[in-house]
Amino acid sequence: MVFPLFRALGANGLLIEYEDMFPYEGHLRLLRAKHAYSPSEVTEILRLARLSELEVVPLVQTFGHMEFVLKHAAFAHLREVAPFPNTLNPHEAESLALVRAMIDQILELHGDVRWLHIGCDEVYYLGEGETSKQWLQQEQNSHAKLCLSHMQAVASHVLTQHPGVTPLVWDDMLRDIPQEQLKASRVPQLVEPVLWDYGADLDVHGKIFLIGKYQECGFQRLWAASAFKGATGASQALPPVEHHIRNHELWLQVAGSGPEDILQGIILTGWQSAPPQDRYDHFSVLCELLPVGIPSLAACLQSLVHGGFAEDVRLRVERFLGVSSLEVTDTASCMSLAGSAPTIEGGSLSTQLWSSTYSRRLSDLLSRWSSLVQQLEAALQLAFYPDAIEEWLEENVLPSMQRLQGLLQDLGEAAAGHPLPTSPGWDTGQNP
Repeated sequence: MVFPLFRALGANGLLIEYEDMFPYEGHLRLLRAKHAYSPSEVTEILRLARLSELEVVPLVQTFGHMEFVLKHAAFAHLREVAPFPNTLNPHEAESLALVRAMIDQILELHGDVRWLHIGCDEVYYLGEGETSKQWLQQEQNSHAKLCLSHMQAVASHVLTQHPGVTPLVWDDMLRDIPQEQLKASRVPQLVEPVLWDYGADLDVHGKIFLIGKYQECGFQRLWAASAFKGATGASQALPPVEHHIRNHELWLQVAGSGPEDILQGIILTGWQSAPPQDRYDHFSVLCELLPVGIPSLAACLQSLVHGGFAEDVRLRVERFLGVSSLEVTDTASCMSLAGSAPTIEGGSLSTQLWSSTYSRRLSDLLSRWSSLVQQLEAALQLAFYPDAIEEWLEENVLPSMQRLQGLLQDLGEAAAGHPLPTSPGWDTGQNP
């Protein structure tokens, strides 16, 4: 279990976005993925988190990023725009009933949590549905009002039905709302915004200004969110460690320059899917897996703990992880965490797979790759479900294997007049 590692590196909380992995019941049961957790498994996750002194904050999307719900025919009529399952129609009473039911089931299983993250980021196509277009024709209505009213309704349910639980929201939908309008709404008294920015070029002064705006609007507590992986592109196989370290160094500047005590903490996000322009969604391909993200997570956490990533901190992280370097090109190949062999082995093998040199004879290279793929698949089986393994191999391994096999086939036919045999288990026209 990685929880003790997270704690040892400096984390004291765990934000969990279950999406379709939560064991929804009743009319929501169809939301469950094939390998969704059972209630007892969620309970065990919470128990293990407590043992490592990690406070759990569940996250459930309630507005945007609703693909895992709205992709189902039973809920498709609740889409804001019919062809797109990412945004919930805020005008339908059934929409609010749906998210209330999801919230209630999650909080029932999470007992005495202090916060619930209700998402509300990247609400694409808001206002583009037919009902919204008619509603927006009224003079006093606006996209901002539509967004705020839904946030208000969802947050009010949390506070009314689950006293002691404070709603968190991603802040991107709030950033451009006029200050007076935001102040006049009840939202600043209902939620705590999480300011997110995953860039290595984060605008420190802009963030400080935004914090001041939120304070003037009535928000009493704010949070920050960075990223240690999964925020730099769909094709990313290994996290660019220096990029993520720089992101955290800039967040430290924000925290050190802004008003005291306004920022309650920082969430180090580790997205599993990242299409272009950071539009994470349910249908995206897998990017960096957690095992290869451990060095980046360690470096980022220790940067926050020590107020920066000076050379002594780098050496401390390298010694702790048992690696010789945290450079981007060496991240996974150098990993060998004591007690985490299955996890780290998978990361190490994934790098070996791509570091084979072109100077080898193609047949030897194919043989080596085939062997590595078999080892990699065995290692991944210790940490991931079969569906995730198949998807990752198809996206990151199979295309190159097929190209190499095709080249060998062509060379064989040209040289001998007949095709070379393919490696066992890797037919060029089929999945492994």
